Amino acid sequence: MKAGRPSVTAERVALRRAAHQLLDRPTVFDDPVALRVVDRSADEITADPREQGPIGTHLRASMAARSRFTEDALAAAVEAGVRQYVVLGAGLDTFAYRNPYARGRLRVFEVDHPATQAWKREQLARAGIELPPDLTFAPVDFETQRLEDGLAAAGWDPRVPTFFSWLGVTPYLTQEGIATTLRVIAAAAPGSAVVFDYAVARELLDPARRRVYDALAARVAESGEPWLTGFDPAALVRELHGLGFTGVDDVGPDAINARYFADRADGLRVGSLSRLMHARV
Repeated sequence: MKAGRPSVTAERVALRRAAHQLLDRPTVFDDPVALRVVDRSADEITADPREQGPIGTHLRASMAARSRFTEDALAAAVEAGVRQYVVLGAGLDTFAYRNPYARGRLRVFEVDHPATQAWKREQLARAGIELPPDLTFAPVDFETQRLEDGLAAAGWDPRVPTFFSWLGVTPYLTQEGIATTLRVIAAAAPGSAVVFDYAVARELLDPARRRVYDALAARVAESGEPWLTGFDPAALVRELHGLGFTGVDDVGPDAINARYFADRADGLRVGSLSRLMHARV
């Protein structure tokens, strides 16, 4: 991401969530607000050539599935007593604007680069979407600020169990940057948890999947936001246990497809380049 400019990736993710509402039936992830926050007409979204073909379809399915998985896990966490939700790298995430819980039950903190948050506020204002009372923006420039400091300044209480989501971010960070954030989450109050997605390390892919990986990596690099990090799933699970997480569930594409895409007539399903991780404190 270039200084002073919003994330190109954040806009592309939001457009794919919006496209899912228009192109796929039934939807895996219902998000009517997504159509309002993107600055595109329905015709523009559905005609976008990037939504056509297997790569576009797999990416759209992946973004729908990871959001659905995250909010399913969040719902269980809220029932168990979690009262704070931190959306890391929030981009144009819409949860706070369709929060299903009674006022005061779940406080939402959106963490992102100040430029991206300023752009999001403009998008919300353009769409006539009011900021809900249970939402707090936590602008954090990770080049100059620590996550915990940015959250504390926004009023986050580290003594209260917190659910963290961290979607579409880790491939763009260094391993040390990822570990730094995971250490903050691991030090949160007991009962806290995180869901994040991650790319499988390129060297673990077979030749066919490696070609797809390289094509996607070249595309995001052209936008100025290159992929930096992939993981060996087994090694990542060990790392999370070493950081202090007590429960770790690594969810691969077969499990995701079985859970959310079984018996679909349109063949919508996720690809095999990324996985989901649910880790509990």
